Amino acid sequence: MREDGRGAIQVRKSTRVTRKLGIDYPILQGPFAGVPSHRLAAIVSNKGGLGAIGAHGLEGLAIREAVDQVRSQTNRPFAVNLWVSTSDPGIARIDSEATSSYISALATYYAELGTEPPSSLQFKVQDFGCQFRAAIDARVPVLSFTFGPPPAEMLDECRKFAIPTIGTATTPDEARVLEQAGLDLVIASGTEAGGHRGSFLVPSGDSLIGTFSLLPQVVDAVKIPVIAAGGVADGRGITAAFALGAEAVLIGSAFLACVESGASEAHRSALLSISAQGTGLTSTLTGRMARAVKNRIMSETTATISTPLPYPAQHALIRTVTDPASLQQRADLMPLWAGQSSGLIRSTEAAALMTDLIGNIHAPLSRSST
Repeated sequence: MREDGRGAIQVRKSTRVTRKLGIDYPILQGPFAGVPSHRLAAIVSNKGGLGAIGAHGLEGLAIREAVDQVRSQTNRPFAVNLWVSTSDPGIARIDSEATSSYISALATYYAELGTEPPSSLQFKVQDFGCQFRAAIDARVPVLSFTFGPPPAEMLDECRKFAIPTIGTATTPDEARVLEQAGLDLVIASGTEAGGHRGSFLVPSGDSLIGTFSLLPQVVDAVKIPVIAAGGVADGRGITAAFALGAEAVLIGSAFLACVESGASEAHRSALLSISAQGTGLTSTLTGRMARAVKNRIMSETTATISTPLPYPAQHALIRTVTDPASLQQRADLMPLWAGQSSGLIRSTEAAALMTDLIGNIHAPLSRSST
């Protein structure tokens, strides 16, 4: 960030982040798991940012296929995001007896949706090592990680193939750990961000720091470049992030609302009308704390499930309701991931959103403007 001599804040087009990633503009798209976002990722990358796909729910072959889909539409860099931690403690002790009462508690939803309750809960814990191997074999341009740093030998392999790495921190201490582990870049993810909280040193509930409090602390804590995430949806957010030391921004919800994201029409509509509902944090939708639109499924499960099952068992449980609800476009019974700045979303096409964001890089906001 610099001033232009008239008191205006100028967001830099070229930063250590853009140079490391080989992109034109310091704009990164947040990764979305569970939706076919390869088209969105390609558009963002083709426009000079860094598109991304969320791969933590995919097995090796599916990761290769997703990478190939993006590559068929762009020759620019893009990122693949993986979760280092793919399950929570206690998952090995989950059995049919332990889950039967949880299934019974959802009986009202099954009846309302016209579906049969599952006889048992089926879930699979993803193998992070196999996912990482698939990403490496595909020679992905950029790898990002959530829920901690990967093992040192994996980072060594990334360096061997010149693959830049990005870690996610929700506290300054987590940022230090990621830097010490050898990650190239760090995302400072504030509590405003939609989707899952990426905390890994202490519980997510004890790591709730807003982006514009977290960001300068992370910038002061580490020497590697910092990317701001959470609460950034337009040019004003970009300018504020750079003023606090960020060298790029990661934007999620604004891109999720675009038709190319692969999100359902019901989800995108909810993002565009979010001001009437607001967002909240809950662990009952997946077993891990995440921010979503405050709708019926979120409010009722938060009130009735005092102790969620470990991830991914809780996720599998709630999907027995949310999957058929999604097919029926029942937004009240769907997980609608969203950040706190979703009320600022205006664009519904990715190219138009990128053009607007890039325009704000070239047209800085004045401190005296209103």
